[in-house]
Amino acid sequence: MKATEKLHAIGQSLWLDNITRDLLDSGTLQRYVDELSVSGLTSNPTIFDQALKKSPAYDASIRKKAGRSKSDEALFFEIALEDLTRAADVFRPVWDRTDGVDGWVSLEVSPLLAHDTARTIAAAKDLFAKAARPNLFIKIPGTPEGLPAIEEAIFAGVPVNVTLLFSRDQYVAAAEAFMKGVERRIDAGLNPAVASVASLFVSRWDVAVADRVPDALKDRLGIAVARRAYNAYCALLGSPRWLRAYNSGARPQRLLWASTGTKDPKSPDTLYVKALAAPFTVNTMPEATLKAMADHGEVGGTLPPDGGDAEAVLVQFEDAGIRVGALAAKLQEDGAKAFVASWNELLGGIASKSAALGKAS
Repeated sequence: MKATEKLHAIGQSLWLDNITRDLLDSGTLQRYVDELSVSGLTSNPTIFDQALKKSPAYDASIRKKAGRSKSDEALFFEIALEDLTRAADVFRPVWDRTDGVDGWVSLEVSPLLAHDTARTIAAAKDLFAKAARPNLFIKIPGTPEGLPAIEEAIFAGVPVNVTLLFSRDQYVAAAEAFMKGVERRIDAGLNPAVASVASLFVSRWDVAVADRVPDALKDRLGIAVARRAYNAYCALLGSPRWLRAYNSGARPQRLLWASTGTKDPKSPDTLYVKALAAPFTVNTMPEATLKAMADHGEVGGTLPPDGGDAEAVLVQFEDAGIRVGALAAKLQEDGAKAFVASWNELLGGIASKSAALGKAS
């Protein structure tokens, strides 16, 4: 049995952190579903930017739509929705079989809206309506300004993938926004079963401190932070507050491990996947990491609900001069800026390709 199958068997969902038209056209995505237990997919501006640059598969769509789209951003979302609705259809049998627990794809609102609550809410509603697929998450950043948008989107019945979470406290804030949206639906007599995941980024922690800690602490911070968040996640799922919502028909917001590709060439390429095996969680991984896990990955024990040695390890980082709370805020801020940079590059690439295809036609 492949390690990917073993992870699925313990109750963890494996999602691919990638989408390209070639993956869809070649049948590779369907093969990952059939052979590697992949049951969902995530996307982001960087992924789409690379796909558009590296493949001519989008040229016909760009040539056809460029003239009638109102802006480069509108053109991008039309193209992205073509891919993601197809991917959503690939995963629809999973979504149906699990009654909406699994089988999701994700599309991000414009990163330029990360600090604009009102426009984020409007964009989330619009994109979900245009997709016309029940198994499409709208990604909203868990920034302070994004939290009210998460609550409002959940209240409006829009499934949300909360992105850019880096710490237990940021996760708890996102979970609070989700809970408020669900509880408002219960109070309003609406169906509270609106799906959500909370995406905690892992490997970026270790990249950030790689040159600032002794070898004994290398590549241990991201896992410790994730374990601390998992403890909070398990505590929430066992809380009277959640059980009341669950009794009214609500669905849990699952914890998702993001950024799980190993960045340190000296560490195993399946480091974070093996360390973060846990039931009722999601691991969304790059294609190379997925293949590595299927080829030579190992599955050991599952995460302890109490976080295991997370607090003791985090004390060692504090003793080494790493202020974990301050770094979490910086990572979230830097992540938002990086997404904006990728977004601007993506739109610039679409504009250039549109112009070039227009001259060639």
